[in-house]
This record gives sequence, structure tokens and C-alpha cells, in this order.
Amino acid sequence: MHAPPFRLARTPGAATPDEPPHLRAFAPAATCCTPTPADLDRSRRRPRLAELDAHLHCSIIGTCLSTHELRKLVPKFTALDGARASDLEIHHTAVEHAIQGGALGKALQKALDMRYAGALRRFSAARDADAVLALWHEARASGDIPPAYWALMTHPATTMAVRQAAFGDLHMLSHLVGAANRADLRRLVALEEENTALQTKVERQQMRLNTMSRERDDARKLLEELRPGTRDNMDETHETTALHARLAALQEALAARDARLALQTSRCEAAEQRATADANVLLTLRTQLDEAHALIDALRAEAHAMESAAQPDEEHGPRALPRAVLKGRRIVYVGGRPGSNHALRRWVAAAGGELTVHDGGVEDRKGLLAASLAGADLAVFPVDCIDHDSMAMLKRVCERHQVSWHPLRTASLASFVELMMRLHENAAPALAAVPVSRFCLRHG
Repeated sequence: MHAPPFRLARTPGAATPDEPPHLRAFAPAATCCTPTPADLDRSRRRPRLAELDAHLHCSIIGTCLSTHELRKLVPKFTALDGARASDLEIHHTAVEHAIQGGALGKALQKALDMRYAGALRRFSAARDADAVLALWHEARASGDIPPAYWALMTHPATTMAVRQAAFGDLHMLSHLVGAANRADLRRLVALEEENTALQTKVERQQMRLNTMSRERDDARKLLEELRPGTRDNMDETHETTALHARLAALQEALAARDARLALQTSRCEAAEQRATADANVLLTLRTQLDEAHALIDALRAEAHAMESAAQPDEEHGPRALPRAVLKGRRIVYVGGRPGSNHALRRWVAAAGGELTVHDGGVEDRKGLLAASLAGADLAVFPVDCIDHDSMAMLKRVCERHQVSWHPLRTASLASFVELMMRLHENAAPALAAVPVSRFCLRHG
């Protein structure tokens, strides 16, 4: 990583290149910037969730809290319906409130502190950044990532370099998890066959248990007939002795049957538990398989769009994008990567359109985003290369200026071309004007 995924904190008294000259003149000199008591107190305590950099909240919420926990917590403080809202809406709302603070932000802070209290106590023994980083490496090697990630991000001795290293490690682990899903899909077929075999075995054992239960009932009826009261009616001694011997044999057989019945019952319960666990694993793998199929369909649509866009046009030569969608239109692209953004600008220009790029606040000021969207025909943004704050601001400004906005799956050229092809096929519903919002960026 050449640059951290979040803005660097500015030291007191240090002027930035974006500051106007009249503000630089009033910046305090480095020699007189002594720490205040409030700064010293802040350095000795753990930073709160709302005090962290806004670019860290997405990774903290997504890694340290499960979707089930967020579905129970977010609807208590927001108007979202926990049963109908999607996982992305729940996650997005939690990240926004974590950045802003407030009641939900405090509740998230409390939930994280209570859940990972053990990790916070373990990390409290670290006195400097090197000790914190050593504990993080130890936790990453053991696979205990979420507790260590929360303890590292809120440790008083954690520096910007330590947070950047932990963020990078977590980012690479997400790629490894995606690669492991392919091995899980191969296990799906084997688990289905094993589940079928276990169900057949359970049914067979259930039939044996029913047969043994009937035999035990017959033996108990016979024992009741051979009680001591019936022996008083016997006239001959040898018949009484034979009955006693038969009774003893039946008692031994009944004890053996009871032992076998207990053994088979325990085996049946173990088989049922294993079958339930396999069914849960099977359900999880089916969900992952559905997600993989959805991703394959999206990739196929993007590949088809790229092939269609690359076909030659007899009148204008090789065409990059549908001219009916882009000719004379101005598109604002927020976020993305520098390499793909240059390629997008060339492709749109080749189709007769204009593409205005805003990086979401990395180098371009966020105040220029509202000015860029004024008079635009369309606004797009890749969901994998834009922060939550820029995405929320883009939606508000588009509603104000009645500009249609569309999310892209990735920042690649294929996702952009697929969206343009889709808009070309359904131009009327896709490019409809957004309802006018009464929200004002300056007065609220």
C-alpha cells in the first residue's frame, strides 16, 4: 500500500497545502505548541469509536460485529425494519451512526467493549506501539482476528502506522477467505451424499429400536404371568424349578435387550445431532453457492457488454459505448481508481459524451462534488472504491439537482460498460428524474 486507506491526522501547528494563505498566517508556531492537559488526558485513554478516522468504521463494524447482532441493535435507534432491511442497509446505517456518534454509536461502542473485554484486558498490558503490534501478530497467527482488531484500533498507544498495518492485514485476509469458498463448494456434494447416508442409517436404527421395544413388552408380559403368586397353583416341583430357570433366563435376556436398546438410543441421538450439524453446514454452503452464482451472472453480463461495445460500427468505426446513451451527455463519476478512471474518460469521449471524475475526497475536495453534479445528466459510483460519507453526500446532492444516480459493482471498465448497455436497453425507466427533495446542503 503506497498510501493509507484513511486521511493522515494533521499535527498541531502544521499547515496543509490546501489551506488558504490567510489561515497559514495564524497557525501557531511549532515552538509554542505544548500539549494541553486535555491532550494529555486523551493520549492516556482509549479513543472512542466516533473519534476514529471515518475510513476505519466500515472494517471495524463488518469484522467485529455479526449481521445478527446488528439486526438486533440498529432498529432500536433508527427507523429501519430489522426484518425487511437488507444486510447492506443494516451495515451502512451502523457505519454512518458510528461515524456521527449519537445514541447508536454509543451502543455500538458498548457492545464491542462488552464482547471483547478479554482482548481489551490482554492488550492493556502493552505500553508502546511495538508491543501492540506484537499482540496483533500473535492473534492473527491464532485466527482470533475480531477481538484483537478492536483492541488494537482503540488502544491508547496505537499509532497511525500500526493501524495501517492492521488494516492491510485484514484486507488481505478477506481475499484469502474468498479463495477458500471454492474449496467449500467442492465439499458441498460430499456433504449431501453423507447426509443421505446418515438419514438412511437413522431410519434403519429406528426400525430396530421399534422391534426391540415390542420384544421387551412381550418379555414383561411373560414375567407378569410368572410372578410368585402363579407358582402356588403348581402341583409338581419340577415344573416350579423349570419356571424359575426360565424366569432367570428371561431376566438375563431382558437386561441384555435393555443394554442394546440404550446403546442404539445413544447412537441414534448422536446420528441425529450429526445430521442436524451437516444440514446447517449444507444450508451455509448453499447460500454461498447462490452468492457465487449471482457473481457469475454479473460477470457474464459485464463480459457480454464488453463484447457488444467492442463490435465495429459501419458508420463511426469501432464504437466504445452506445452512442444513443452517451452522445451529448455529461456523466459524473465519483470514486474509482486512477487507472480505470482514465480509461473510462477516453471511452466516454469516444462515444460523444463527457465524463467528470471526482475521487471522493482523497485528493479532490469534497466541497467540489456538489458543483460537479450541477447540470449533470447522470451520476455513477463504484461501491468497492468509495467511502460511506461520499456516497451519502452524492445521493443527497443528486436528489436536490434531480440527477439520476446508479451504483456500479466494481470500479472496472466492464461494470461501467454493462451499466451503459443496460440503460441503453431500458432508457425510459432507468433515466427517470429523481423526486425533488426539500433537503438543503447549507440550511438542512
